[in-house]
Amino acid sequence: MITTKIIFDRKHQAKKDGTGTIEIRVTVARRTIYISTGVRVSEREWKAGKIVNRPDAPALNERLGIIYEIVDREANRCIKDGQPINTAAIKKKVWNEKNAMSDEPSFLDWFDHQTEILNLANGTVKHYKSLHTRLVEFGKIKQWIDITTENISEFDAWLHKRKLSNGEAITDAAVYKYHKCLKAMLNRAVTFDKIDRNPYDRLKFKRGESENIEYLTEEEMNAIVKLKVPKGTQIEVAKDLFVFQMYTGLSYSDTQAFDFSKYKKVKGKWVNTGERIKTGVAYVSSLLPPAVAVLEKYGWTVPKIDNADYNHLLKVVGTMAEIPTKMHTHLARHTFATWMLRNGAKIENVSRMLGHTNIRQTQRYAKVLAESVHEDFDMVAAKMKKKKDKGE
Repeated sequence: MITTKIIFDRKHQAKKDGTGTIEIRVTVARRTIYISTGVRVSEREWKAGKIVNRPDAPALNERLGIIYEIVDREANRCIKDGQPINTAAIKKKVWNEKNAMSDEPSFLDWFDHQTEILNLANGTVKHYKSLHTRLVEFGKIKQWIDITTENISEFDAWLHKRKLSNGEAITDAAVYKYHKCLKAMLNRAVTFDKIDRNPYDRLKFKRGESENIEYLTEEEMNAIVKLKVPKGTQIEVAKDLFVFQMYTGLSYSDTQAFDFSKYKKVKGKWVNTGERIKTGVAYVSSLLPPAVAVLEKYGWTVPKIDNADYNHLLKVVGTMAEIPTKMHTHLARHTFATWMLRNGAKIENVSRMLGHTNIRQTQRYAKVLAESVHEDFDMVAAKMKKKKDKGE
């Protein structure tokens, strides 16, 4: 048995937001789905199953009637052909026809517009734009009807198979970041009643992690601090900013938004509790002497530099300091984390210093250090074996 009914404000949003969504409820054998009509009205504009008190009421009621008729027609077709009534097929049929007569932007167009209007950090905007490019390349997620668990699962498989311009595969960490961005955007779509539910509610993908977390040793950190570079150059600015990052753990975006006026002197140390630009998560900061020295040099401000230029200049700094590890802005944050843990800081506290959303993110550094310790054990064991073989 199938029953259909036009309903208003199922999620009780009218009183909070001023308007509620009109949907068609379809029930087949006790299974219920809700099909959005794309129409929102206020409580005073809805009466006895009809839109009232607005000039476009006749046109909107006609639209509701058309969608309702599509549902009935598809159900009757299934009965006539002796097929089981498939609620998913009915929903797909409605959305196909609705898209054909709708002047609303496609999912990709809406996605692009949201990226532009949201107040996002530059780095986050780049992530969303990169995701948009990947979705265009994938080609199966363009319209609102394409937002399905099946298509997102196929997108995941496609990402893992795709090769970058250098011939390398996309890392698991990068794939996870694409899913994280898409899930967030689809949650926004649910909020605005673009879709009924987020397909990610039924999907779970493994959190990707970089295979290797690189960091500088304490000797290499000192080499950077003591490195003599040409004064008054961008190389000097890059080196100083990297030192500031190494001894604060702040990300590039957080350094560029750094405001010394928010710090207070407590027991002879400058301390502050701020929020990360990228995530809004609180972090605890205390300025160590090398970081204070940089601030004093630049009039208690942090030097400003373009991120791309900064990373390019860091390669020069690394070469001058004879450091084999490839230098980049996030290396300073990795170095800070491992340096603090090596020097006895509690992992819970390091997590707060970094402003991590959960301690799992910080545990990666502890794991890297543990691996490093095991490598040292292996090295010593090999030397002991060598001496034993020589009879020493």
